[in-house]
Amino acid sequence: MNWQTLLSSEKEMPYFKALMTYVQSRRDAGATVFPPKKDVFNAFSLTPADQVKVVILGQDPYHGAGQAHGLCFSVKDDVKIPPSLRNIYKELNSDIAEFTMPKNGNLTRWAQQGVLLLNTVLTVEEAQANSHKGKGWETFSDKVIMQVSEHMEDVIFLLWGKPAQQKAKLINTAKHHILTSVHPSPLSAHRGFLGCQHFSKVNQILTKRGDLSINWQVP
Repeated sequence: MNWQTLLSSEKEMPYFKALMTYVQSRRDAGATVFPPKKDVFNAFSLTPADQVKVVILGQDPYHGAGQAHGLCFSVKDDVKIPPSLRNIYKELNSDIAEFTMPKNGNLTRWAQQGVLLLNTVLTVEEAQANSHKGKGWETFSDKVIMQVSEHMEDVIFLLWGKPAQQKAKLINTAKHHILTSVHPSPLSAHRGFLGCQHFSKVNQILTKRGDLSINWQVP
């Protein structure tokens, strides 16, 4: 099982072709679209379908220069750690005994261990949050969630914040685990994200079934 098999028919759908045309037209018109074209589908290339253990659902990519590289909440090595990711690290620091605060926000290591870092919307224009909302990405990311739910077993979904939690209806809870909390944004993290212990809970679920736990440390 691979992403090509699971999503090839979706990429032939009229809405998806129109979406790709729209995103390219914005680039062609001189708009700065993040992430760069080569990074838009990074989550899928770094986390093969047959290795997915955990899904973390984000919203749309960071819209500052050099930040987004196709993984939700993640930024490239030399970019300042954004506030939501800083709160994720804060929670990890209290939840995982051996975790030490990283100096960068690059979550590639998580993706390589089977953590699908999926945004609901996969592109955005510079300095314009949600600028590609409603263009078709939501249909695509919903399909990804449904395919994971249907074709995989025992995946752990971390749904932080209301928009992510609304995706729970796409997931077969008889086969999968869902952990929910408020979003790690500074606006809400103190209302239940900090203290949620999702990272240790993920590892408890994985080790209980004899699977390798996630090394959450960011190098």
